[in-house]
Amino acid sequence: MRKLALSDEILLTVEKPARYIGGEVNMQVKDPKKVDIRFCMCFPDVYEIGMSHLGIQILYDIFNRREDTYCERVYSPWVDMDKLMREKNIPLFALESQDPVKDFDFLGITLQYEMCYTNILQILELAQIPIYAKDRTEEDPIVIGGGPCSYNPEPIADFFDFFYIGEGETAYNEILDIFKEYKKAGKS
Repeated sequence: MRKLALSDEILLTVEKPARYIGGEVNMQVKDPKKVDIRFCMCFPDVYEIGMSHLGIQILYDIFNRREDTYCERVYSPWVDMDKLMREKNIPLFALESQDPVKDFDFLGITLQYEMCYTNILQILELAQIPIYAKDRTEEDPIVIGGGPCSYNPEPIADFFDFFYIGEGETAYNEILDIFKEYKKAGKS
């Protein structure tokens, strides 16, 4: 049985605890110590909205088909959980491993609509990742933006390390391969 990031006491105080525990059918489980790349895929809205997004599901499958990559998911916590995480200094965590998002190599945030822009700041803040890209170090995940709103990234450019514009299925494998080479060369 895997260890959850949240205690039963915390889970019993929030409206929908199932949002935070993972364990769904077809959830990918890998040993984080046996992969070269850890990628956390983020839909910056609540679980019920983000989990059904087809684009996330496609990329999640593509990434996890790679033996060297473990792709996990994270969503914006609802206001009740947000408050508890801030009060108890609980870092935002991925559903699959329950590991803190700040420990991943990448945080990929899909930009589906402008109304979720404030949630991007919530995600970064709760994950304890510096909000501004200029303040990040090699110890922090690389924050990537993608999706429909990445076609005009300027309003939120300061918060991302780079944007992927276009269909993610076409070039993400190349990006991951380049990162893996960079990491093997001791540069990360």
